[in-house]
Amino acid sequence: MLGAYLKSGMLGDALQLFDVMPDRGGVAYTTMIMGLAQSDRWSQAISIFKGMRVAGVAPNEVTMASVISSYTRVGRISDGRALQALTTKLGLKDFVLVSTNLLHLYCVKSSLEDARRLFDEMPEKNIVSWNVMLNGYSKAKFVDLARDLFDNIPERDLVSWGTIVDAYVQVDRLVEALTLYRSMLSAGLRPNDVMVVDLVSGCGRVVAIGEGQQLHSTIVKAGFNCYDFIQSTIIHFYSACGKINLACLQFEEACQSHLASWNALISGFIRNGMIQKAQELFDRMPERDIFSWSSMISGYSHGGQASMALELFRGMVAVGVQPNEITMVSVLSAIASVGALKEAKWAHEFIRNNSIPLNDNLIAALIDVYAKCGSISNALDVFNPLRPKITSISPWNAMICGLAMHGHATLSLRIFEDLEKNRAGKLQEAEAIIESMPMQADVVIWGTLLAACRTHGNVEVGERAAKILRNLDTSHGASRVLLSNLYADAGRWNDAIGVRKSMQGEQMVRLPGASFA
Repeated sequence: MLGAYLKSGMLGDALQLFDVMPDRGGVAYTTMIMGLAQSDRWSQAISIFKGMRVAGVAPNEVTMASVISSYTRVGRISDGRALQALTTKLGLKDFVLVSTNLLHLYCVKSSLEDARRLFDEMPEKNIVSWNVMLNGYSKAKFVDLARDLFDNIPERDLVSWGTIVDAYVQVDRLVEALTLYRSMLSAGLRPNDVMVVDLVSGCGRVVAIGEGQQLHSTIVKAGFNCYDFIQSTIIHFYSACGKINLACLQFEEACQSHLASWNALISGFIRNGMIQKAQELFDRMPERDIFSWSSMISGYSHGGQASMALELFRGMVAVGVQPNEITMVSVLSAIASVGALKEAKWAHEFIRNNSIPLNDNLIAALIDVYAKCGSISNALDVFNPLRPKITSISPWNAMICGLAMHGHATLSLRIFEDLEKNRAGKLQEAEAIIESMPMQADVVIWGTLLAACRTHGNVEVGERAAKILRNLDTSHGASRVLLSNLYADAGRWNDAIGVRKSMQGEQMVRLPGASFA
C-alpha cells in the first residue's frame, strides 16, 4: 500500500500510513525514503533516514543510494564525507550504485580531490561511474584531466563523448572539440541534439563559420531543425559570425511563436550594430520577456544612446516587467555615460526597493556610475559594506579605477593592496587592473605588485612588473633586488645572479615611500 501511494504521487497519504505503521522495517523505510527523494522532497527523505538510524534499522545499498542523492541536493561536503564513513562501516561502500552516488555528490560540491580519491578506490566501476568523474572535471574546466580520464574509459558511450566534447567547447578549444566529434562519428556513434547545439554555439563564439555551417547541414539531415531551441541557436551562430542575412533567413524558417528565436535575432541585430533593425523587430514582437527588454536597453546603452535606453527602461517598468541584475547593469551604464548623479541615486534606490540581487557585476556598475557621476563617497558606501561578499575582480577594479580617476592615489593603492591580500595568487587580475587604470600607474603601485609576486611565487607577472619599473625609473634598485629574490625563490639561480651582476656598477637608489621591498 505504501508503495502504491508513492507511485501515485500521494505523498501525504503515504506519510500518514508510514507514521501509523506498527512495525517499520528496512523495506518500509527504504520505500519511503526513495519515494520522497524521487519527488524532490530531499530534506524529508533525510529526516526519515535519521529516524531510521535512531530506530536501529539497518539501511541497505538502495537506501544509502537515495539518501546520498538527497544530500547531494541539500547537503554539504562534510555530509558526503560522513556518508562515505558510514557506508564503509556498514560494508556498503563497494556497491557500485552507492560509490557512484557518492562520487556524484563530491563532484557537485566541487570537491574533486575527494571524488578522484574515491574513484581510484572503487573496486568496480561502470560507465556511469566513469561519466560522473568525467563530468566533474569538465564542469570545473579541468580539460586536460578530463581528457586523460576519457582516454582510459574502457567502453565509451554517447554521454562520454558528449561530455568531453563539451569540456573543450566550454574553454573555446574548438579544434580539439571538433576532432573528438569526428572521432566519435568514426566510432559509429551519431550525435544527439544537445551535442550539435553545443558545437554550433562554440562555433559562434570563435566565429568558425565553415565548421558551423557543416554542423547546420548535419542538423537538417538529422531532423533536429524542428526543435525550437536549435533554431534560436542557429540564429545566434550566424549573427555572431556577422552573417546577419543568414540569421534573418533562419528566423523566417523558424516557428514564429517561439520567443527565443525573436530574442536571438534582436540580439544579432544589436551585435552587428543594427539597433534600428532591432527596434523594428522588437516593435513587431507578439510578446516580450525580460530578455527582449534587457537586450534592447543594453543595445542603446552600449551604442551611446543613453536617453533611449532609459526611456525603454521606464516603458518596461510601466508594463509590469520586472528588471533583473542584467537589465540594471545596462541602465547604470547608460546613466554613467551622461554623468547624471540624480538618476544614479534613483536607479540605486530602485534596485533596493525591488530587491534586485546584488551580484558582482551589478556592484561594479553601481561603483562605476557613482564614480563617473562625481560622487566617490557614494561609490565607497557601496563598496565597503559589500567587500566580504565580493567573489570576482570587477568591483575591486571599478573602485580602484574610480579612486584613481578622482585623484585619490593613496586610497586607491590601499584598496589595491587589500585586493592582493584578499585574492592571494590572482596576480594576473591585479596586473589587468593596473593596466586599465585611467592614468599611468607609478613605481609604488607596480612595486606593490612585484612584492606580491615574490610572496606568491609568480615569476611570469613579476618579470613584467620589474620590466615596467625599470622603464619608469632605471635607478630604482628595490625592484631589481626583488626580482633577484623572486628568481632565487624559484630556484632560477642563474637569472638571480644575472640581475645582481647587472646592478653592479649601476647607481641604484631607494625611492622615498617605496617600502615594498
